[in-house]
Amino acid sequence: MLDGVQDPHNLGACLRSADAAGVTAVIVPKDRAVHLTQTVRKIACGAAESVPFVAVTNLARCLRELKKAGLWLVGTADEATQSIYDVELHGPTVIVMGAEGAGVRRLTSEECDYLVRIPMAGSVECLNVSVATGVCLFESVRQRLAKKKK
Repeated sequence: MLDGVQDPHNLGACLRSADAAGVTAVIVPKDRAVHLTQTVRKIACGAAESVPFVAVTNLARCLRELKKAGLWLVGTADEATQSIYDVELHGPTVIVMGAEGAGVRRLTSEECDYLVRIPMAGSVECLNVSVATGVCLFESVRQRLAKKKK
């Protein structure tokens, strides 16, 4: 789930990572977010056609419905105390990524079961949303593969 991503290049890159990681769908809000434009499709390199793209009126309501359906909701936040590497992501999970600069909105983050951060060792405070999306998605892939081996 992408909460208000505005940049078409970021959305395209997120779709590429989503396709590569085997996600079920990418969910965005109908308003105040970029949708499938020609630029997004170009950057996505085919992923815009292979990953279901769902625009919903209300992300918080959508998260409540997904929780009722049995999915775990993991939101990302720079101020979170828990690392992405310390949360189980191998089951049915929604990973909520925030917009450039603003992050995940308050009402959206309040619906999440966990808030996590990506540990940063350098001097920058955060990653670009498309890079952070790739990190989070492939941590989920890593955990799923490790669970299969057991």
